Amino acid sequence: MSITVNGIDELKKLAGSDLGTSEWIEVTQERINTFADATGDHQWIHVDPERAKEGPFGAPIAHGYLTLSLFIPLFTELLDVEGVSTKVNYGLNKVRFPSPVKVGSRIRLVGKLASVEDVPGGVQIAVDGTIEIEGGAKPAAVLQSLSRFYA
Repeated sequence: MSITVNGIDELKKLAGSDLGTSEWIEVTQERINTFADATGDHQWIHVDPERAKEGPFGAPIAHGYLTLSLFIPLFTELLDVEGVSTKVNYGLNKVRFPSPVKVGSRIRLVGKLASVEDVPGGVQIAVDGTIEIEGGAKPAAVLQSLSRFYA
């Protein structure tokens, strides 16, 4: 369920708030292969299902950066900011990948709006995110993402 705010002033009021949990999405071999093609990273632990069965994880795993990139579609399920002219990804403060995402796993995002700070012409938000693996003991990723919204 998405939280929708209209404008920067409403966004500021959410600072420190839990944003909730996204829906689950499946990480398929097709998604992994497409990411490998886009990045040129065709390491066998990602794209060779037969060899990966014999590898350290017992199955192909998603690239860490694929898992990280899925933050964006998962995050858009949590927060929608209307009434701004521009939305920009600004960067990351911290990223860790505690557990690999095996092909066929489902992941989701749990988010918290850690802060909202003024910047020239708008605000910068920091979102604490945990990308969970369904049934997993450890998360796939723990991160803090920065975005900017301009009036």
